[in-house]
Amino acid sequence: MLRHIKINEVRLFVEDQGQGPAIITLHGGPGLGSRHDDARSFGTFASEGYRVVSYDQRGNGESEGAESYSHEQFIADTEALRQELGLGKIVIAGGSYGGFLALEYALRYPENVAGVVLRDTAASNAFQYIAHERAMKSGLPGINQEMLDDLFGGRAKDNEDFKAMYTAILPLYWVSFTQEDLDKHMNSIIFRYETHNWAFSKNQANYNLVDRLKTIQAPTLVLCGRHDWITPLEASEEIAREIPNSRLVIFEHSGHSPQNEEREKFLGEVRQFLKQVLPTN
Repeated sequence: MLRHIKINEVRLFVEDQGQGPAIITLHGGPGLGSRHDDARSFGTFASEGYRVVSYDQRGNGESEGAESYSHEQFIADTEALRQELGLGKIVIAGGSYGGFLALEYALRYPENVAGVVLRDTAASNAFQYIAHERAMKSGLPGINQEMLDDLFGGRAKDNEDFKAMYTAILPLYWVSFTQEDLDKHMNSIIFRYETHNWAFSKNQANYNLVDRLKTIQAPTLVLCGRHDWITPLEASEEIAREIPNSRLVIFEHSGHSPQNEEREKFLGEVRQFLKQVLPTN
């Protein structure tokens, strides 16, 4: 079911699939992300006895935008949506920037979390320098230090400027790809530069959850592509070390998106985890 639901005075676009114990997915890429990829990958489990709720966060995709775009506001929206839909304990699943929010949610609302799935994410900015180094060494046209500083500093001038910067770095995300893959991906994006700028200029500078990870008691599955350039493997290894009841799975032939590059292995790992932490009747 696709519908708009008013949450905290903002209409969020929600994709709600299946019936049963619930998974809420949180997309990454503030200002360019959407529910689509999560709905496609986790949506597999809607036919296996789970309810899968994926939505465009405020200021993203087909949802309305309204400040603030703080982590606190994003996860308050998630909790309000969980309550609106009458969900009990959930598995919270987040990829990339959505993983930041999944961690924040697990820390803020532990009583509502049966399990956490993290894909290619980080608990701090400690390894961001690796992303910058890899981008600069790539030799891709359009990548230079000024552009990277503007992108990661949240200084996109408008949607066209934001699109140009993302176009330049896009090939870094995959191990193998075709031009058709890149074109299809770009054509699916709704660019919202204001959301991106807020997230990267206001939220990122002070983002550091590392010292709090040890308090997460929910079982946690940490997934990461070996060749992820932007949230490198070191970041996932740190998360897995710090969260007591966690397991790290590395995808040897993937970059930032093992749910696409090694889809069957990804689904198998998540399926096994779901059976353990949120079994169906």
